[in-house]
Amino acid sequence: MKENIYKELLTHIGVCTHKEPQQVLIISDNAVNFINEIAKYKTIETKAIANDVDMLRDLEDGSFDVIISELAPDTVTTAHINRVLKEDGLAVWSGFDLEEEAQTKAKLTEITKYFKIAMPYNLFDGSFALLASKEYHPTADINLQRADLTDGFEVYNSDLHIGVFALPTYLKKRYLGIIKN
Repeated sequence: MKENIYKELLTHIGVCTHKEPQQVLIISDNAVNFINEIAKYKTIETKAIANDVDMLRDLEDGSFDVIISELAPDTVTTAHINRVLKEDGLAVWSGFDLEEEAQTKAKLTEITKYFKIAMPYNLFDGSFALLASKEYHPTADINLQRADLTDGFEVYNSDLHIGVFALPTYLKKRYLGIIKN
């Protein structure tokens, strides 16, 4: 079940936040789980690449609506992800540890150079993912029809989608002014 939580939350939070995703890029060394999740949507095409910034460099500008990444965000990776996203695109990154304050603040500072919304969310395993969006807000712009009427979810639903963005007060205070919501 834990694997279902991770793959469903990483996939569907982004896909159900974007207004009309047509092209999704998955950056992972184990992309098959994410590809199977995206296949639940009949109108979305998926491309997968390995966790390798060199593969990201070769992608065409403005070609993806949503990017799901297990590649750690740094200056170069974030710039390339921004470049290959469409003007209203969004990215979801795994592997955020909000207890590692200095490292996480550095990542968030880099990401917020390119995205007007950057919000961490709970993966229920002690780690967090981050949704960074150029246009859509994950709790205000959720596509309820896509979130609740797509078949095959074991974990994900629209209530969970909104709930995962709730942070404890101490984390809200710690990241005040850095998280962009």
